[in-house]
Amino acid sequence: MIHLSFSLPEPGSPWQRTWEKAKQGDPASLAEVDLRYKYFSVNVEMVIDGVEVISKRRFVTLVDLALSLSHAKKCISSREDAAFGFTESEEVIYLQCDGDLIVVTSSKRSWQVTAERKELVSAFSGFLREAYSCLTSEIPGLVANPVLRQMLPE
Repeated sequence: MIHLSFSLPEPGSPWQRTWEKAKQGDPASLAEVDLRYKYFSVNVEMVIDGVEVISKRRFVTLVDLALSLSHAKKCISSREDAAFGFTESEEVIYLQCDGDLIVVTSSKRSWQVTAERKELVSAFSGFLREAYSCLTSEIPGLVANPVLRQMLPE
């Protein structure tokens, strides 16, 4: 079983400011580098068969993770290995193809877990849809941002 979700920062949290700052100016023209690294911090959790791949205590920038997962999804769908990392951390999560399975490992921790390719692709797609929906609900002007369109699952 795969659980992959995110939650917005609590009101009053310093992380909430990463959402408020993005509302200033024209959201459609926000640059990719800013979207990836300055805005939209969230708590993310990813658990595969009881193994905590991403801790729910970790804050990451939603657009950066979503774009990384979108790329990883394309790779593993094509039976290619993939990896994704986190802006504020040296840790990299590796996704190694093994037939219809994906072996998931970390560059910093000693666990290893296996997931079915279709289930992982589905979890990534669901996360991407939810991220896009949340971002465009919170800031409707983001619908016109070309960077966010890259997050939409195919």
